[in-house]
Amino acid sequence: MLDRRKFLFAGSAGAAALLANPSIAFARAETDKRFLFIIQRGAADGLAILAPTGDPAYSGLRGDLAKDSASGTRVDPMFTLHPALAETAKMYAAKQALLIHAIASPYRDRSHFDGQNVLESGAARAYGLKDGWMNRLLAQLPGDRAIALSPAVPLALRGAIPVESYAPSALPNAADDLMLRAGDLYARDVQLGPLWNQALAARAKAGETAGGKGGAALGTLAARQMSGADGARIGMIETNGWDTHTGQNYRLAAQLKQLDATIAAFRDGLGSAAWANTVVLVATEFGRTAKANGTGGTDHGTGSVAMLMGGAVAGGRVIADWPSLATGALYEGRDLKPTSDLDALVAGAMAQHFGLDPARAAGLLFPETRPTAMAQRLVIA
Repeated sequence: MLDRRKFLFAGSAGAAALLANPSIAFARAETDKRFLFIIQRGAADGLAILAPTGDPAYSGLRGDLAKDSASGTRVDPMFTLHPALAETAKMYAAKQALLIHAIASPYRDRSHFDGQNVLESGAARAYGLKDGWMNRLLAQLPGDRAIALSPAVPLALRGAIPVESYAPSALPNAADDLMLRAGDLYARDVQLGPLWNQALAARAKAGETAGGKGGAALGTLAARQMSGADGARIGMIETNGWDTHTGQNYRLAAQLKQLDATIAAFRDGLGSAAWANTVVLVATEFGRTAKANGTGGTDHGTGSVAMLMGGAVAGGRVIADWPSLATGALYEGRDLKPTSDLDALVAGAMAQHFGLDPARAAGLLFPETRPTAMAQRLVIA
């Protein structure tokens, strides 16, 4: 069997060296601490992922979208974790998952491309910076490597420090996302819309979407790339398909099942010793509307939820300055109002995890917004 390094491709001139010498050896990493960023492209619905079931306005706004929360895990009097996040619930109980609600990047419009650009670059506005905050983090960790589990290096990892990317031939089938997008075209067709949704629901129930199996494989792969003395210490996984305009209940359940499997497989693949020194961040470009739309889904919103997981996380808590879902409290009358800053969360978590000065880390990672790094205990020292 070929060694995994024979398939690594660098994000810069390093690619030539790898291709010329596929058995190239990497130096021992400078730290045992690991960080993995899982981006949810498409705007994940934080109000479903971590449902505010204790908010009096919740069930009325969400309608049928609220039914999944009935079988979820109640993590405190206000919030219920989606039932598809079974492993995440176990990590929360083990104090290895920290959930941060009503959070957003500085971006306040609703374009996927612009929102993802702000999320990954760490800029104050779309296209304000050309490199990514993860590459700027890597610059503070001399001797450590980063890898992207994607065909190309995502913006978050682009910059002055060379970064590898790895795209195995057996990535989850892209046909799933194509079918979901096609469903959006049929959403308002009285005859075809319901039939299409029924077909997708049956497919999801049968486990034929990119659920547990694909997620587990991706998590295992990430663990292999980030294990050992010479493994990468910084990593990123891209997930797609979070744009749930129609048929959200079964679509989101399938997405979350895959995400849950990815993280669990990554944890198990690393092993307990490495997992104890690991932080995983899960975040999206923006949330979705508080109120359900007429096609069983939600539209582009603002506030959402972010998650920190790992053996190094000071978990078992929800951090939320909850703004309420009452009509007068909604952002622009339609969205969950952000009360926490994603930049501040990232700056605080990275400073605590890698032993960086919080103010310096915030300025280096987010030079345009320069947030005050979240001072709450996010990571176990």
